[in-house]
Amino acid sequence: MVAVDLSSHPGHLARRLQQAHYLLWNTMVSEEITSPQFAVLNALVAEPGLDQRTVGERVGLDRSTIAEVISRLTRRELIDKVRDARDGRRWLLRLTAEGLRAHKKLTLRTARMNQVFLAPLDAAEQAQFFDLIQRVADAAEGLRRPQEPAVGTPG
Repeated sequence: MVAVDLSSHPGHLARRLQQAHYLLWNTMVSEEITSPQFAVLNALVAEPGLDQRTVGERVGLDRSTIAEVISRLTRRELIDKVRDARDGRRWLLRLTAEGLRAHKKLTLRTARMNQVFLAPLDAAEQAQFFDLIQRVADAAEGLRRPQEPAVGTPG
């Protein structure tokens, strides 16, 4: 039997990148607020008043994960839920004053962390890295969404 060269397995490399990111996040950014939680705060800075489903779509989190993240951020009083005046079944999300302060602090820290994370690459390589990883991430998102049947096919 021959061992597989994992350096050519994208999942293995992605896991190693995630481990490095997690270590840097916890040491340079926050041990209390996770990267997905920051992504939610950031989405609500960009578009205040989004509903939970839309926030999940914006940050790439599935339904159960986004529900847990929203619950944790609400308990920490970083976001508020407000009933949608047009649809009483829907809750809209807004950052609290504390949530805005946390976002500002975390934004500065994430910028420094990203410099460390990307230090092995020069500026051109960083741009290429982002382009490539974005393309792969976008394609992976497409795999999670159910595909609409093609016209004329049973479905």
